[in-house]
Amino acid sequence: MSESGLQQSREKMAEAGVSPVAIEVFSHYYRLLEEGATGLIPESTIDPLLEVPQLSEVEISDADAAAALDATVVIKLNGGLGTSMGMDKAKSLLPVRDGQSFLDLIVQQVRSTRAATGARLPLLFMNSFRTQDDTLAALSAHPDLPVDGLPLDFLQSKEPKLLAADLTPVDWPADPALEWCPPGHGDLYPSLLGSGVLEALLDQGFTYASVSNADNLGASPSAQIAGWFAASGAPYAAEVCTRTVNDRKGGHLAIRKSDGQLILRDTAMTPDEDMHFFTDEHVHPYFHTNNLWFDLRVLHQVLTERDGVLGLPLIKNVKTVDPADSSSPEVIQVESAMGTAVEVFEGATAIAVGRERFLPVKTTNELLLLRSDVYDLGDDGRLTQAAAIPAIDLDSRYFKKIDDFETRFAQGAPSLREATSLTVTGDWTFGPDVRVEGAATLTDTGAAEDVAAGSVIG
Repeated sequence: MSESGLQQSREKMAEAGVSPVAIEVFSHYYRLLEEGATGLIPESTIDPLLEVPQLSEVEISDADAAAALDATVVIKLNGGLGTSMGMDKAKSLLPVRDGQSFLDLIVQQVRSTRAATGARLPLLFMNSFRTQDDTLAALSAHPDLPVDGLPLDFLQSKEPKLLAADLTPVDWPADPALEWCPPGHGDLYPSLLGSGVLEALLDQGFTYASVSNADNLGASPSAQIAGWFAASGAPYAAEVCTRTVNDRKGGHLAIRKSDGQLILRDTAMTPDEDMHFFTDEHVHPYFHTNNLWFDLRVLHQVLTERDGVLGLPLIKNVKTVDPADSSSPEVIQVESAMGTAVEVFEGATAIAVGRERFLPVKTTNELLLLRSDVYDLGDDGRLTQAAAIPAIDLDSRYFKKIDDFETRFAQGAPSLREATSLTVTGDWTFGPDVRVEGAATLTDTGAAEDVAAGSVIG
């Protein structure tokens, strides 16, 4: 039945216009799934990564840094819709500060870096079929952005969800779009090849790629890191940060005992019985930021040798075909993570960076922080931390969805510079010029409440 399932999946992908490279990559993972691969990495098979070069100690000449940056392309992962926040368009289009979106600030970061360094610094977005149109429409407001001979984006692939019962592609007439899923951001590499963008970059003389999530405004272009990476001679590098008690969910790098190779282990790759090791910041002291650097020449060589199949570890994601309906059939989504490419390249390395390069927005709690005066926004599109970061806990019943959040903070984010924490339980709407001091808590009164203009809470 499974061989029939693979053939059905390949035909379905071909009919949908999925690239031949992506079909071969999917087929590779399908066969691993057949063989019973789980992608799990037991603690007993790895050693913690304890010694990492520190960016704060790197010394690179201005000339070498500028030359490396001029050979670098900035790639942003932009396939997400922000569905967990109730969005139905590219998350990068969400306003962050002063009416400017993630995308606007990314563009400003690139534009200001070009002006300061003279680097060509092309900016590329890896879009999904659901984010491409909205993103390109928004980018049309920046006509100076494209670099001659290069597009502004390339498409992430898509693949069929597989029925867990027999590994055949699921049929869901009620909403055919739910029959498909993204293959995880590990699809970055075959999509670069299959789209022709990788060869176009090489033809234009670019050597290095700096990759990060579009919702992480901390990962701005860095001549210093570009210079360090070029000087290292490594084919691949990951940015890591020192872990705190609040970073227990983030993946970490480790050293595989069998061959000494650097690898990435994420939550979905950790056996349940080993989760206490995974979440212990004293055992694994660095977390993976998903900011990556790699040599385009080496990537092209390896992908060409392997017919587009980089061979990243399988991530088996079990869900229901309709995520909103737990009674719908159980399906398997075959995924890979781009950070796991660290184990493909001999000589891959890591660099420990400051926390300022990791400012992700996965929830409205984090969005409130970026909108507040905890961060200053520069003319160069970069956010600078101006105060200690308070813990934010907004009631998910009233603040999780972006429309609800916007309604309750329509008069602007409160001042958080003097806050150590803000916990909101219940339905509270904030007036303008509210200031939070110390550890502040708003409790549920059972009714909709207002925080009056100019109030000080704490």
